[in-house]
Amino acid sequence: MSNFFKKYFGDLYTKKRFFVLLTVCIIFFVIRFFIQWLGVLPFIFLGIFILFVILDYVQLFFTKAFVFAKRSHAKRMSNGDSNEIKLSIENKYSFPIQLEVIDEVPHQFQRRDIQYHFEMKGGESKNLMYHLRPVKRGEYDFGKINLFVSGPIGLLNRRFQYGESYQVPVYPSYLQLHKFQLFAISNKLVDSGLKLIRKIGHSMEFEQIKEYVAGDDFRTMNWKATARKGQFMINNFTEEKSQQVYNVIDKSRVMKMPFEGLSLLDYAINASLVLSNIALLKQDRAGLVTFAENISSFIPADKKGFQMQRILETLYRQKTRYLESDFEKLFILLRRRVSQRSLIILYTNFESINSMRRQLPYLKKISSYHLLLIVFFENTELEKLANQKNEDIEDVYKKTLAENFMSGKRQIVKELSQSGIMSILTEPEKLTVNVINKYLEIKSRQMI
Repeated sequence: MSNFFKKYFGDLYTKKRFFVLLTVCIIFFVIRFFIQWLGVLPFIFLGIFILFVILDYVQLFFTKAFVFAKRSHAKRMSNGDSNEIKLSIENKYSFPIQLEVIDEVPHQFQRRDIQYHFEMKGGESKNLMYHLRPVKRGEYDFGKINLFVSGPIGLLNRRFQYGESYQVPVYPSYLQLHKFQLFAISNKLVDSGLKLIRKIGHSMEFEQIKEYVAGDDFRTMNWKATARKGQFMINNFTEEKSQQVYNVIDKSRVMKMPFEGLSLLDYAINASLVLSNIALLKQDRAGLVTFAENISSFIPADKKGFQMQRILETLYRQKTRYLESDFEKLFILLRRRVSQRSLIILYTNFESINSMRRQLPYLKKISSYHLLLIVFFENTELEKLANQKNEDIEDVYKKTLAENFMSGKRQIVKELSQSGIMSILTEPEKLTVNVINKYLEIKSRQMI
């Protein structure tokens, strides 16, 4: 009995038109109470209304036809990027229908606008597209697709539901990774905003002996090969390979600050993923360290085929800690576990000159064994505040404070440089491009 009720009444809904006509019937009967000459007209109107309701119900429920829907998207979503979701709708009814589609998207998005109203002809198919931009890594729960179908009469709705609840993981920005990977493979990194850096000098890593062509450097002439071959031959050198590149991510409370919905930690994670891939494409070895009050994870630098997957899975699991970072433990780890001189790219955030000075002794120690590049962030909200017009005395105070904070950031860069430590002060949105530019510059200058 419960299955019968669910099949024929559980998915039955009335439309606004149903209540309008029902209200008209009631009004007719109220008027008839005062005006007797209306006679049987209200009863005729009520009968016609009931007849149309029955016909509408039979059309929707007592046929084998139905409306089908399917949701399709990537197996995992990319954090901080626009992810495409596709809904495929197919009308199996032989007559045209009015359709309302409501998709149950994960609650993290707080979206209430994934709702569509349109007409479909009999046997017609239709594809709907929308995009979701997650700003946190983790599991996202998708619900069902709800379809509310009304026939030509349009008094009733029949609901169809498709799909069961399931989870989709949101990983660090692999869409950004693929974009830069394609540019790197095609040697068009400059098209994505990266600088075209002139190579300074040449590497000492020998690749091959080849015939001289106009424009080659005479200083690389191989005279022995020239004498044997009877024509000019030169030594061809390639970039130094198998250099170690470690992305070191600070997970303390200073990386919790959000910009454009994405935390600084997630910006750092996305940039680390892309840079690791670029380093592997350049035949370097990529490694990863995450830390806060303790060392959270350590992946030794390598360039094997599964290295990127190890880095991706490790980055996916990272969460912000709410304690202060221990840079001494970071130094001890790098001293013990990383024996070869490496490029250490440290993602952190110094909000004041004093916070940097507290860590400076450990940064100097790391810099004495490795090539250290510190990446920290501009507060773009403060920059907006510093550039706005002053309306009253309160705005003057706010603007002055914002300018003092920004000046402190520039002072941090200056003091790090005086200590022989490279640094990048960047807007969060430009982090990936700026870090890759610096890595390519370091490679071109053969600093590692």
